[in-house]
Amino acid sequence: EQGYETGEHAPGLKLGGCGAYKAAHHIIKTHAKVWHSYNSTWRREQRGMVGISLTSGWGEPVDPHSQTDRDAAERYIQFHLGWFANPIYRGDYPEVMKNYVGKKSAQQGLGTSRLPTFSVQEKTYIKGTSDFLGIGHFTTRYVLQKNFPFLQVSSYRTDHDLAELVDPNWPAPGPKWLYSVPWGFRRLLNFIKTQYGNPLIYVTENGVSETVQCPQLCDEWRIQYLKGYINEILKALNDGVNVKGYTAWSLLDKFEWNKGFSERFGLYHIDFKDKNKPRYPKASVDYYKKIISANGFPNPREVMS
Repeated sequence: EQGYETGEHAPGLKLGGCGAYKAAHHIIKTHAKVWHSYNSTWRREQRGMVGISLTSGWGEPVDPHSQTDRDAAERYIQFHLGWFANPIYRGDYPEVMKNYVGKKSAQQGLGTSRLPTFSVQEKTYIKGTSDFLGIGHFTTRYVLQKNFPFLQVSSYRTDHDLAELVDPNWPAPGPKWLYSVPWGFRRLLNFIKTQYGNPLIYVTENGVSETVQCPQLCDEWRIQYLKGYINEILKALNDGVNVKGYTAWSLLDKFEWNKGFSERFGLYHIDFKDKNKPRYPKASVDYYKKIISANGFPNPREVMS
């Protein structure tokens, strides 16, 4: 979306209403081709796995007793995670995506939907092409129904017919979009279990950045974020979700999309002004080391010994 619709990210194209859908369509078909190539050529010898990593927030209905809000929250997750996961695990785009984009395309007077279609052969070829599902997850939104007026030029965002809200009490230690809402992660993982047949999951990205540099490297907010989110993963494991591994995002401060070096997700601080780029551990390093050594939250007495 940001590369082919809004133009915020490379390659910076502004193909409103269709660019994101076309790009995603090619990504999904290409992913399937790579999976089949590995499956037929290398799997027997290497015994490896090929999966896909998808990043998605969680959408929670503002009013859980409102059917329209529940439907809007369902659209939120289907237009984000389901957009890619549904073809791979169930053979086609989510029905709600096809319905909403098709309806809005017809209102625009278009002969066909802006959402591309898979042929019968492509659906069969794509379905089942993932040995594991990688999940990147950072935050949650409250969601409610919002009808966008008829627009001659629609967009991926207006196709949803929903609005996103945040709770002002949610901690927001990093950028304006990243609120700490640990309970949303457990709900997302359980959604994946229910929707896609409880696939093998690796959490490939989860973390929080700081926008204001802390000279003492005292990222207590990151420790609290990691503690909250990892704890919800453990709850999901107890729910029967098949989570196999977890990766905090990220080891080092790095170049962060169009934010450059100004947004820092790293457990290690990098001095980008020094030509040698020295690395300094933040407080979260020691905390995360203990989690790794215990493969979960450690018993304090075990850590001391």
